[in-house]
Amino acid sequence: MAKTKEAAFIGSIDQGTSSTRFIIYDRESRCVGSHQVEFTQHYPQAGWVEHDPMELLESVRVCMAKAVDKASAGGHNVDAALKAIGLTNQRETTLVWSKSTGRPLYNAIVWMDVRTTSICRRLEKEIPGGRTHFVATCGLPISTYFSAMKLIWLMENVDAVREGIKKKDALFGTIDSWLIWNLTGGVKGGLHVTDVSNASRTMLMNLKTLDWDKPTLETLKIPAEILPKIISNSEVIGKITKGWPLVGLPIAGCLGDQHAAMVGQACKKGEAKSTYGTGAFILRNTGEEVVQSTHGLLTTLAFKLGPKAPANYALEGSIAIAGAAVQWLRDSLEIIKSASEIEELASQVDSTGGVYFVPAFNGLFAPWWRDDARGVCIGITGFTSKAHIARAVLESMCFQVMDVLDSMHKDAKGSDKGELLLRVDGGATVNNLLMQIQADLLGSPVVRPADIETTALGAAYAAGLAVGVWTEEEIFASGEKSKTDTTFRPLLSEELRKKKVGCWFKAVERTFDLADLSI
Repeated sequence: MAKTKEAAFIGSIDQGTSSTRFIIYDRESRCVGSHQVEFTQHYPQAGWVEHDPMELLESVRVCMAKAVDKASAGGHNVDAALKAIGLTNQRETTLVWSKSTGRPLYNAIVWMDVRTTSICRRLEKEIPGGRTHFVATCGLPISTYFSAMKLIWLMENVDAVREGIKKKDALFGTIDSWLIWNLTGGVKGGLHVTDVSNASRTMLMNLKTLDWDKPTLETLKIPAEILPKIISNSEVIGKITKGWPLVGLPIAGCLGDQHAAMVGQACKKGEAKSTYGTGAFILRNTGEEVVQSTHGLLTTLAFKLGPKAPANYALEGSIAIAGAAVQWLRDSLEIIKSASEIEELASQVDSTGGVYFVPAFNGLFAPWWRDDARGVCIGITGFTSKAHIARAVLESMCFQVMDVLDSMHKDAKGSDKGELLLRVDGGATVNNLLMQIQADLLGSPVVRPADIETTALGAAYAAGLAVGVWTEEEIFASGEKSKTDTTFRPLLSEELRKKKVGCWFKAVERTFDLADLSI
């Protein structure tokens, strides 16, 4: 034990959509100290979602300090043995700040925000090729989802942003850029960078050159000087400055959360993972090949583990509302008092009683891409109870993952070999009923690792790789981990599964063209 406590440690900042965590890992990838803080979601209007960037910074500061305290209280000499930290963050969330004052010029616009719908429609009409104009270069369609659209909204609607750009005092970034700039000095020489995985979600990076695409910037009228420098996922970026915990420690890894989960799950070429959080995100590693989807998926960068390392790419299906639907049951309907209660409530019935719930709160992402969709709950009868609705909410998460995996199989063009095995991670996967429903609706096994927080672990791996704590071979050698995995196998008959899938498609179709509904 003493040897483990004196071994090298790696810290990981995991800044998600609703909370921030800081986790400290030892060489055996075990957590020796962690702390989590929830922060506020702001909803100024229907379909708008924002975060206070200053609150995000404070949440990081608190988590770092308290996690170190907990690790030290456990007898671990963190101050002496912590080698570096990695960072992983919610992707696409966009902000612009002043480089002279360090203050945000507007709140951070969160990835699921749909205020840019009219901008998207306008660009689809103005630009040749419409919605798919940029797919060949960045792998992404024109959508409210991506950072470029949010940046255009800020430039067109916020005076402070326009003035800041005019005076050359504005910096654009996703959450990784904001955190790193502040951690490395802020107004006193903070580093303005982003990593390739976060950059690949802006709609502005060329997937092949891994640099900002000049024709795209010109088309969208986005000034290149406000953009951060693009770096790899695993390299020493800079050191933490005074005013923060862990002064002088190198920041050596940075990945968007879904890409970090791929590294944490050790996903090699051909392997897929699904992360269940506020949304759900399914990625399949396509190796060094850029694969263009013809079935509603996104082409994105998986990871690039070093400045000279090859880039791995991925197909991705993004689901806007997964765990957020459980939060909705808790906070808006008050059907449950805590998210953990949904499993017990849903287990009180053995089916949804014919109820289907589609959580298109802000439209539907992959593979439908319908920003005119809105949530529906159908099949309600006098027999319907809150238990049926709770179970329908869990099923909705699994149906959406099923839709994406079906598209991935079609895009794979027969390259799939053997039985599909889906790796899962994220907070919602502690729900055994959810995992069993997922296996039933897929008709194939679902594998949950012993450590379900693979997003934070992936960022730690990237940082540890950069400073020599781990080798790439060690990170991707997952054979040992499989002994502690839990496998959920399908129990539903194929006939019933197909019937339920058919009903789900009917429910999804009912969500279309509802954006104009008003009371």
